[in-house]
Amino acid sequence: MFIVESYGVAVALCFVTMLCWGSWANTQKLASQEWRFQLFYWDYSIGVLLLALALAFTLGSTGEAGRAFMPDISQASTDSIQMALLGGAVFNLANILLVVAIDIAGMAVAFPVGIGLALVIGVIANYDPAQVNNATLLFVGVGLVVVAIVIDALIYRRVPGDGSKSVGKGLAISIIAGFAMGFFYRFVAQSMSMDFVTPDAGLMTPYSAAVVFAIGLLVSNIVFLIPLMYKPISGEPAALGEYFSRGTPKLHLVGILGGAIWATGFCFNIIAAGEAGYAVSYGLGQGATMVAAFWGVFIWKEFKDTPQGTNSLIAAMFACFLVGLGMIIYSNL
Repeated sequence: MFIVESYGVAVALCFVTMLCWGSWANTQKLASQEWRFQLFYWDYSIGVLLLALALAFTLGSTGEAGRAFMPDISQASTDSIQMALLGGAVFNLANILLVVAIDIAGMAVAFPVGIGLALVIGVIANYDPAQVNNATLLFVGVGLVVVAIVIDALIYRRVPGDGSKSVGKGLAISIIAGFAMGFFYRFVAQSMSMDFVTPDAGLMTPYSAAVVFAIGLLVSNIVFLIPLMYKPISGEPAALGEYFSRGTPKLHLVGILGGAIWATGFCFNIIAAGEAGYAVSYGLGQGATMVAAFWGVFIWKEFKDTPQGTNSLIAAMFACFLVGLGMIIYSNL
């Protein structure tokens, strides 16, 4: 299977993760113009599983190093499979709430607050002193991300209300999503062997873990998504039958593309974790907040109606994120 053997390549894959995790929500913005996000999310979940399977049977099954996908997943212990499934379910709860927050508040708010908070919690939850060379740089970088989150919340309070957005509701849901998002990665990490070349018996390689994770995500829609379809936090209900009656091939493909984009970032991230360590790999990947904020601010113009002085706050937010991410990268050099 394909294995990362240098820190530079690992960081490069984490930057791909950053781009993917920060960009997939654009597909939701496009699809939500024609149908409810709950219907989009079914296709998104399918896209995550399809991409994970595609990588498992290609990168995860070629080469002489490591353990190929089918032999690997067949030897996985019940505990490992359960942890990866749990990781998928916890992520799904967090991501559904994030999607709700995007629907209410927009990408420029939901991502910096929700995913920025997840970055902080995730780095702390996955921190291992043996995997980090400079803990001070790591945690100062995380602290700057916290500052950026606070600045973003202040910016959002300046957005004029239009009757369809609620400052309190949007921020509250983003915060809850961030807390849940901060812990899912730890469960996936516990299902994987840190040695990808000669994996431990019973534990999985990243490719197998990603497939099991994706199954947990899709199946947990029954618990988390279906109730939200009939009793949404905001907007009108979306009956399950509408997925088949209203869904066009184009709409389904947009959703599947969104899931595939996110899953590409996820798979690359856990592949890179073998060389970069879980805390750094996760922390860099969650730099997606920067990418999403860029889309929200400059492409979707979500802050265009804010009062004078907002541009300075936006610049400060981006500066804190950039410096913070730089410190996270250098903490393991």
